Amino acid sequence: MSRVLVAMSGGVDSAVTAALLKQEGHEVTGVTLKLWGGPQDQGCCSVSDVEDARRVAQQLNIDHFVFNYGDAFDKQVVQPYVDAHALGLTPNPCIECNRHIKFDVLLDRARRLDFDALATGHHARIIETGAGLRIARGVDQTKDQSYVLYMIAEDDLSTLKFPVGEMTKSKVREIASQLNLRSASKPDSQDVCFITASEGRARFLSERLDLHPGEIVDKEGTNLGAVEAVELVTIGQRKGLDLGGNSSRTYALDVDVPSRRVVVGSARDLLSRTVRLTDHVWAGQPHVGPIEAQISAHSSQAPADLNSDGSMRWLETRRKVAPGQAVVFYQNDIVVGGATAC
Repeated sequence: MSRVLVAMSGGVDSAVTAALLKQEGHEVTGVTLKLWGGPQDQGCCSVSDVEDARRVAQQLNIDHFVFNYGDAFDKQVVQPYVDAHALGLTPNPCIECNRHIKFDVLLDRARRLDFDALATGHHARIIETGAGLRIARGVDQTKDQSYVLYMIAEDDLSTLKFPVGEMTKSKVREIASQLNLRSASKPDSQDVCFITASEGRARFLSERLDLHPGEIVDKEGTNLGAVEAVELVTIGQRKGLDLGGNSSRTYALDVDVPSRRVVVGSARDLLSRTVRLTDHVWAGQPHVGPIEAQISAHSSQAPADLNSDGSMRWLETRRKVAPGQAVVFYQNDIVVGGATAC
């Protein structure tokens, strides 16, 4: 029997994770992370989520604690999110939360408290390969979360458990219903936890960042209109671009925050083959050659080649990847690495 610390978000996946590990005979302790102290009406780890996790722990007759990582979350997740928008980048705060909070400070604390493993409700798998342990896609690929886990160090994988990654989401809910867990029918959380649905990203950033109006120009530099805040524009965006009555399908091609300028063009202009990348993270040795790449949590994979200079080239022309987006590399559903578009 091993001692397992289960990160319980209040949702059904982490609840079933705790239940399954207890059924296997492990000594299970639940922990919920208090990360965001501001307004919250969506995402995970709200006050109601903490209560849901506590109630499930009571149902399972396991200990439950709340760890406050608010300062680390502000420093490592929220502030970089704000800073990225100031630079015209497209950040992924869930990846940074996993990188710096769940699989860094929480994992370290689990070890210091003499737990043998840390478990979460992520839909991903840890599999043994000839080269060692690797992250792989979850069985239910419609709920797969391996994309946001690409940064986990190989040495940490032996200490982690992702039980629900081996089953479909419908099976997870079936188990939760059979056990009468209070989160059995709770909707999935897919939004940024510190951005409220009622006020939105613009309001959040306006309270932490000076937003600047900008001009909209075409590729030749001709002025076409204006945007209220250039920091809020993302590559590929159509909505929110005031083009002075221009009804053509026009997209943001480039965002230049220092110049307060957004370059727009057609859907064809948005197409590209090469993706420049930085901040590579590898599962094992760096890879060069054919891979499958994924550019967002819910997008599909597409074939590409990784070049020796660290860039990537799609086999078929695709829409431009926004700077700041994570690009994750796969081979046969196994994560081989990831990087950030630049």
